[in-house]
Amino acid sequence: MTSRTFTVNNRSYTAPDSPVVVICIDGSEPDYHLQAAAAGRMPWLSKVLANGGASWPAHCAMPALTNPNNVSIATGRPPCEHGISGNYIFDTETGEEVLMNDKRFLRAPTLFAAANEAGLDVVVVTAKDKLRRLLGAGLVEDGPALDGSGGFAEPKRRGICFSAQKADEATEETNGISDVLALVGKPLPDVYSAELSEFTLAAGVEILASRGADLMYLSLTDYIQHKHAPGTETANAFYEMIDSYAAKLDELGAVVVLTADHGMSAKSDADGAPRVVYVEDEVRRILGATEDAELEGVRVILPITDPYTVHHGALGSFASVYLPEGADRDGVAAALRKMGGIQAVSDREEAAERYALPADRIGDLVVLAEAGTALGRFEAWHDLTQLDAPLRSHGALGELRIPFLINRPLPAPTPFEGPFGEPACVHNYDAFWVATTLVAEAGTAQTRAGRARTE
Repeated sequence: MTSRTFTVNNRSYTAPDSPVVVICIDGSEPDYHLQAAAAGRMPWLSKVLANGGASWPAHCAMPALTNPNNVSIATGRPPCEHGISGNYIFDTETGEEVLMNDKRFLRAPTLFAAANEAGLDVVVVTAKDKLRRLLGAGLVEDGPALDGSGGFAEPKRRGICFSAQKADEATEETNGISDVLALVGKPLPDVYSAELSEFTLAAGVEILASRGADLMYLSLTDYIQHKHAPGTETANAFYEMIDSYAAKLDELGAVVVLTADHGMSAKSDADGAPRVVYVEDEVRRILGATEDAELEGVRVILPITDPYTVHHGALGSFASVYLPEGADRDGVAAALRKMGGIQAVSDREEAAERYALPADRIGDLVVLAEAGTALGRFEAWHDLTQLDAPLRSHGALGELRIPFLINRPLPAPTPFEGPFGEPACVHNYDAFWVATTLVAEAGTAQTRAGRARTE
C-alpha cells in the first residue's frame, strides 16, 4: 500500500499530488543561470520566476564537492550524519587512500530508499557512474537499514537507478530498467562532454512521460563549468539546454527544483597558469624536512580527487592534513594560516563542528583555500597536461553559494545563521523536503483558503 508520507533521518516528507523532480546542476554557481537568463537563453526559468516561482539564496554542504553534496541531497542531511566526507578519503581502518564511491561508507539511509519503501515510484539518474551505488543503496540494492539498526538491508521493492555514463549496461535486475538507449533515443555519450548531462535530462523526461514517477533525481556533470565561465557562449548554450528539459518536465506536471552540489571558481593567474598552494610540500617545510628526506606520517588528502581528473587535475580548494605522531598541530596550523591563498585552517574537532563533517574521516587539520586559489599535494603528484583551459575548481567557502529555484510560489524559509559567507535560507539538501512537504503544505493551505472563500 502506498503512503504519500514517509520519515527518514529524523525528517518527514509528504509527497504532493504532482511528481517531484530535483535537478542537481553540478558546479553551478548562481551567475551561470543569471547570465544565461539575462541573455534570453533560459525562457522557461525567466517565465517561472516572473510568475511567482521561488528563487532563494542557498548553500551547499561542506566540502563543496560532488559526492558529499549529492549524498546530502539524497539523505536530507549534512556529511556528519551520512558519513561521505569527500570523493576521496584516507581510510584509517585499512591504511589506504581510496575513492569514496562505495556504499559501505554510508552511515544513513537515503530518502529514495524510504520513499520506495513507502510505495512511491522513485527514479534516480546520475550522469557519472561514480555516484550510482551511493544513490542506489536501498533503492535497487541493499543499503543502510531504515530501522536505524546500523546494518544493511535489501529493499522490499525496486526503483530505478542508473548512470548516463553506463546507460548501455543498465538491466532490470541491477538498475530497475533496461533498453535505456532505445528509450532515450540518443547514443551513449562520452563522459567528458555536455551530452552526458543532456542524456541524463532526456532520460528523466522520457521516463516521466512513459512510465511516470513520484520522486525523481537527475544529477548532472560539471564538465562545462570546469572549462567555461558564466556568460560565455558555451555556458549559455548549456544552460539553454537545461532550461528546455526543465520546461518539458514542467509540461508533464512536475514540481521542478534546480539546485547544485557546489559552485565553481577560477583558480588561475592572469596568464592562465593554475594558482596553487602545494600543501604537502608546505607542511614538510614547516616540520623541517629537507627536500629529499623521508618524513613518515605526513599525508595530505585532496577529497576532490576522483576518476575524472581531466576536469581539474585533482586540484580543489579543500585539503585534509594528517600529521606525524607528536607533531605540533597548532604550530603547523598557525604557519599555514600565514600563507597567501589560504582562507582558513582548523583542527579536526573545530572543522567537524564548524563544517558538519564526520570527525573520523578528516585529518588532523583541514585547510581551505581562498576562492582564487587551488590546493595540491606536491607538484609531481598532479598531472596537469590534460588541462586544456584555465583551471576552474571548487571545494571550499568560495564555492559555497548555489542556486535554489522551484517552479512553485512558496514562502521563503527563515534565513539561517551560519559562520560562512553570505546569508542563505536553505541548503541544497533541503531540496526534496521543499519540493514535497513545503509544496504539499502550500497546496493544502490554498485549498483551505479556496473553501473558505466559497462558504
